[in-house]
Amino acid sequence: MSNRIRTSIGFSKMPGADLVLRATAIHTGMAGNPAYPNPPVDMGVLETAIDSYVVSIGEALDGGKKAVIQRNQQREALSKMLQLLGLYVEIHCKDDMTTFLSSGFEAAFTTRTPSQPLPPARILRVDQGNTGQLLVNIKSLPGALSYEVRHVPLGTDTPGTWTTTTLTSAKKASPVNGLRPGMTYAFQVRALGKLGYTDWSDSATRMCT
Repeated sequence: MSNRIRTSIGFSKMPGADLVLRATAIHTGMAGNPAYPNPPVDMGVLETAIDSYVVSIGEALDGGKKAVIQRNQQREALSKMLQLLGLYVEIHCKDDMTTFLSSGFEAAFTTRTPSQPLPPARILRVDQGNTGQLLVNIKSLPGALSYEVRHVPLGTDTPGTWTTTTLTSAKKASPVNGLRPGMTYAFQVRALGKLGYTDWSDSATRMCT
């Protein structure tokens, strides 16, 4: 499937001389071009608008207020014509680059940056909260959609079962309640990004009081 060709229409940010060159190239490319038989702006009208803008640039060189206003008005009128023509070219080039470029317009190439894996998740520290409570501080990761924090008691004869909590933000410490005072717990965190979960982090341990 072909990608939709978009017209580069940043005319308002172009220096005046560049705008004149681009508009002239468009007039040359579209005048009599069989790929674009019925443009929304007559090529004779476009040529006149280009000439008028060139004249207004020269008249505004002395900085006169009236001349500057006139130049800006001519520029706006020319830019609107080019925008109309750009939309017309997008539709009628049938996403063929050769046909598109024959109009004198330039293509706006939009490169999408593919999603990247998140960096490793990390527990910054575990603090004591209230009795039977520990506060888990995790590192905030740009692009993370959510986090999972899990904990397990250590020092028992039988391996414990991890208990997992889902967090939507890492801005505040996550309280883990219902812990046994005098018991040491291990904590791990992982983050969810567009490509899935990160690996579980290294364990951080702390005795609860």
